Amino acid sequence: MSEEAFNISSEFWHEKSFEKGELFNGYKSVCKELGFVIKGTFRSYIIDPKSADEKNVFFFSKNGFVTAYKSFVRQIPCNYYTEALTEAQIVYINLFDLRKLYKASHEWECFGRLTAEMAANIVIDRVESFLLKSPEERYLELIATHPELHEKVPLYHISSYLGIQSPSLSRIRKRIAGK
Repeated sequence: MSEEAFNISSEFWHEKSFEKGELFNGYKSVCKELGFVIKGTFRSYIIDPKSADEKNVFFFSKNGFVTAYKSFVRQIPCNYYTEALTEAQIVYINLFDLRKLYKASHEWECFGRLTAEMAANIVIDRVESFLLKSPEERYLELIATHPELHEKVPLYHISSYLGIQSPSLSRIRKRIAGK
């Protein structure tokens, strides 16, 4: 994006800090913002209605976007929570202002398309990883994508994201450490 196109957005971006455990977006709330993570880590999770267990769906970390994309784009209630797992800082823009930018600049329209493609690819990769990869492969992929995660968040969050129990994650980590 050209500096000129980016500069027309400067009045629309705002900073926000989050304490550990603070929600970016709540269950059944409409997501109003697209955030860019400057510092920290977020997770999106559901609460299983049968077991009441929290199940992690996505992680968002430094230099990536955080949002409940479907809720944000459609302006409908979200089916999960998005929470700061660590102290975090973002810059964010609301949908109304982002749509103004789409109208003002072809480069911002391109930004919107690329953001949508990125969101679609994240979901596709997530689904394919459960269908095509072992838990160990999913773990290695997660660490490659979010290298700071295993140092900053409890391992039960990682095992939940991977769809495995904590003892299985411990065995995977031990096996990898031995290689």
